[in-house]
Amino acid sequence: MVHALSEIRRVLIPSGILIDLRPMLDRWEVEVASARETNVTGRVNDFEIGVADDTAANRSMAEAESNGWFIREREEFFSYVYSWDTPHEMEEWINEEWNDFIELDEEATHATRSAWALSDGDARAQLRMKMLIARWRKGE
Repeated sequence: MVHALSEIRRVLIPSGILIDLRPMLDRWEVEVASARETNVTGRVNDFEIGVADDTAANRSMAEAESNGWFIREREEFFSYVYSWDTPHEMEEWINEEWNDFIELDEEATHATRSAWALSDGDARAQLRMKMLIARWRKGE
């Protein structure tokens, strides 16, 4: 990633802005949400490879900052919610798209299915992700 940051720095205009926007693994909450209420039914398990990716990206940004390539102007965390009509759709998505980074254990799976079955007709299965957004200005 340091090489990519070096290339970004090369092509970015003087005093240009780099936006770092990415999910951060943090045992994201699994929820069942309706218009009436939101119930947390568990958390996903983070795999070490995903945590290592986050650590490597953070290390690369820190190295770019220490090299003077970029100056961090602001950094925030916020929630981003992925939503599915049913728990089954959520489970399929996790298994097909994110199977290298997270897993939904049996306890959270059963709790989510049960809460969804007992909820209002508009209930959806959700995953509340932790997102990082940082603004970096190109250094001199």
